[in-house]
Amino acid sequence: MEIGRNAREASRVLGTAPATVRQAAIEGMAANLTAAHDTLMAANQEDLRAAADAQADQAFLKRLQITEKIFTYMVDRLHEAARLPDPLGIVLEGHTEASGLEVSRVSVPLGVIGIIYEARPNVTTDAAAVALKSGNAVILRGGSEAWRSNALLVSLMQDAIAKQGLPANAVQMPSCSDRQAVRELLRLDRYVDVIIPRGGKGLIRAVSSQSRIPVIKHYDGICHLYIAADADPAMAVALVVNSKCQRVEVCNALETLLIDRADAKTLLPAIAKALRDKGVELRGCGRCRRILPDLKPT
Repeated sequence: MEIGRNAREASRVLGTAPATVRQAAIEGMAANLTAAHDTLMAANQEDLRAAADAQADQAFLKRLQITEKIFTYMVDRLHEAARLPDPLGIVLEGHTEASGLEVSRVSVPLGVIGIIYEARPNVTTDAAAVALKSGNAVILRGGSEAWRSNALLVSLMQDAIAKQGLPANAVQMPSCSDRQAVRELLRLDRYVDVIIPRGGKGLIRAVSSQSRIPVIKHYDGICHLYIAADADPAMAVALVVNSKCQRVEVCNALETLLIDRADAKTLLPAIAKALRDKGVELRGCGRCRRILPDLKPT
């Protein structure tokens, strides 16, 4: 209950905090993260050792690990979030009634967001930055396997937030790593406005079935890329390869490619070769298989 009350109180402050203050807090989060590089890497190595001792598979360990590349990504994403335009107070639409009354729809914070996710520690900083940027308090419940990494990240972010005069409880995580903490979070409908689960189907179904709070959920991938007829061929190939191969294990990796029929005979062979060079298996519809007969059927 306390974590929910604290988040609700923090959300009331964040909702009226100046954009410059929220931006400075996120920039401070990036600075704190950079300064704590070695400490974070050590904590993550402890998480990795514990997960390996628990017989976690290699794919899971890869998601859990903070490499130098991922660390740089985390810092860069914080800077990028800080510099985004303020999303609050924007008049989305409006009109004036015959009586002269002006009616408008304006962007405002949701309030308190609960995010439940699996191994990836980089989600911790991503989610906190987006929540803070949009004036929302957030309760982060990452996987227990990343407990040490996440606890340090949350502490670093709370410090940066507090230095800007904002409530540190704008970003929180439960005090324990067992599943009971998830069940308790899902019952905090008095304080939490929306739950966002991020992970596999099992996690999302479990959260959806147990939550008293509205859930923003997805079960299946919808990761499509459309290549228009006038697309630059080199750029098209690069985008497809990056979308699929940069990190094939993530939930937003490319799954379905749509190519405009007007240019498919030129683009499809080049894209197929680039993907096959990376070890990607391709399946195609009838039209695609007429261009590339060796494609497996969908």
